[in-house]
Amino acid sequence: MREVINLNALIVGVLVSFCGVLIDAQPLGSTNNSQLKRDHKDLSIVPVNIGSQLELFIDDFIIEDLKNGAKVKLHHPVPREIVMVHDEPWEGSGSGYHSVFKDGDLYRMYYKSWQHRNSSDLSNFHPLYCAYAESKDGVNWNKPNLSLYEFNGSKNNNIVFESGNIDGFKLDAGHPAVFKDENPNVSNESLYKAVLVGSKPNLGLVAYHSPDGINWEAMSDEQIITDGVFDSQNLAFWDPVGKVYRAYWRYFDGGDGVNPYVGNRAIRTATSKDFINWSNYADLEYVDSPDEELYTNQIKPYYRAPHILIGFPARYIDRGWSESMRVLPELDERAGRSEKSERYGTVLTETLLMSSRDGETFDRWNEAFIRPGIERKGTWTYGDAYSAWHVVETPSSIPGAPNELSMYVTENYWKGTASSLRRYTLRIDGFVSIYAPMNGGEVVTKPLVFKGDNLNINFSSSAAGEILVELLDEKGQPIPGFGLSECDPVFGDAIERTVSWKGRINVSAIAGKPVKLRFVLKDADLYSFQFK
Repeated sequence: MREVINLNALIVGVLVSFCGVLIDAQPLGSTNNSQLKRDHKDLSIVPVNIGSQLELFIDDFIIEDLKNGAKVKLHHPVPREIVMVHDEPWEGSGSGYHSVFKDGDLYRMYYKSWQHRNSSDLSNFHPLYCAYAESKDGVNWNKPNLSLYEFNGSKNNNIVFESGNIDGFKLDAGHPAVFKDENPNVSNESLYKAVLVGSKPNLGLVAYHSPDGINWEAMSDEQIITDGVFDSQNLAFWDPVGKVYRAYWRYFDGGDGVNPYVGNRAIRTATSKDFINWSNYADLEYVDSPDEELYTNQIKPYYRAPHILIGFPARYIDRGWSESMRVLPELDERAGRSEKSERYGTVLTETLLMSSRDGETFDRWNEAFIRPGIERKGTWTYGDAYSAWHVVETPSSIPGAPNELSMYVTENYWKGTASSLRRYTLRIDGFVSIYAPMNGGEVVTKPLVFKGDNLNINFSSSAAGEILVELLDEKGQPIPGFGLSECDPVFGDAIERTVSWKGRINVSAIAGKPVKLRFVLKDADLYSFQFK
C-alpha cells in the first residue's frame, strides 16, 4: 500500500493529449469494476476526475510520487473515557457488536446484550438480545426504557430485539447491525434497517425495517443471504455513490460445501438494489497484506468522502501459550477460558484499518490501528479491542477546538458480569497522513481534474514547520501564478485552511484541466485536501 510508482511526466502529457480520458473518481459507482481495477493498477497516469470531493491519503490512489523524507504515516486513535458499562441484568460480559451512528441531533447505539455464567462456563445466563442506547453528545449515553420485551417479569428495559421463534425464523438477536438508510428513495416505514441472524432451518441473514429505529418488522419471509457462517457482526448499508446496498458478512475461506468452518475467518460481500435480492457475490481481496484471520469488518462509506469505504476489522491471532502470554493481565481469567477451549485463553484481538474504492479490493494496513493498549485489567484477551461500527463526529473536549472523530472499542469482554465500551478519538480525516520531518519531503499527486474555486487542506505543522503547494500542468511544469516560490507558507494546525499564492486563493481558471498537486512539507502532516 505504501509503495508509490514514479511516472514519467512526458508519458503523462502524451497520454493525456492523445487519449483525453479521465478516470471517474467515484469508482464505487462504476459499471465496470474490473476495468476500474485495471485503471487503478495499470493506467494510473490517466487523469482522475475528483470534482470537488474530499480526498484522503488513506490509500495510494491519487499518489504519484513520494520524495526525500516524505512518507505515508498511520495515526492511532487516542483512548478516552469509558462511556458505557453493560451491567444491566439483561446485558453482561458478552455484550458487544455495537452499531453507532449520528441521527440528526441524536447519537444512536445498538448492541448485543449477553451474559456468560463465568469464564470457564460460557453457556448463556439469559437469551441473547439486541439493546438500544442514545446520547446527545456521543460521550454521555443513556439506556431508555422502551417497554417492548419482558425480562424477568418486567418490561422496564432497553431491549429492542429478542431471540426466539419470531416471524418464521429462529431469530438470534445477538449479532445485530443497525443503520439509518440514506437511500433518497427509502420509504418512511423503512427509514431504519437492521440485519440479524436467523435459522430457517439453516443459518442466514434476516432483514428488518423500522420507521423510528425502535419498532421493527421483518422485510421478507425468507433470509436475504444464506452463503456464509454469520457468527459475527454481519452488516449492510446504502452506498450513495454506487447507488446500491452493500452487505459484508463472515465466512471461512476454506469451506468445502459440507463443513463451512474450514480455513480462515474472512469476509464476503454482495450488492442489492432493494435490500432483499442480492447478487455480485465476491470475497474480499487485499493489496499487499498477508493472509490473516479477520473476525469483523466494520465497513461503511466515510461520511465526508463517501466514495471511499473505510473498515475497522478485528484481527484474530492465536499466539499460543508462552512466557509473554502468562504475564499478560488476568492469567486466572485466561486459564479459566482455556478450560472451555484453549483458544479462548490464547487468542488476542485488535482493530485494523482498511479502505476500498470498489468495495471488493481493500488496502489494509498490516500494523494495528488500535492496539490492546497498556496492560491493565480488562484488556489483552479474546474479544477486547473490537471497534464498533462506525466513526461519528463529536465535539472536542478542548474548548474552542474543532470537532473530532469518536470510535468505541470493547474492553473487559467475557470477564466478570459486565463488558465495557471505551471511547477513542481521532482528528477529522486523521486516519493517515503524508508526513515529512524538518529536513523536508514532498508528495506529488497523479494528474487530477477538479471543480472549485479554492484549495483547502487539513494539516498540522510544528511552529517551525510548513507546507508549500505548487500546481503543475499535465507535463509536470509549474503553472504560472501557482508555483512553489509564489505559495504563501502554510503553518498551524487546522481541519480546513485555504491555500494562497501571493495572497491569491482563486484557482477556478485551471478547474477542469489536468493538474498535479505538489506538496512540499517540513515537520508537517497533510491529512486531506479538497477543492471548493
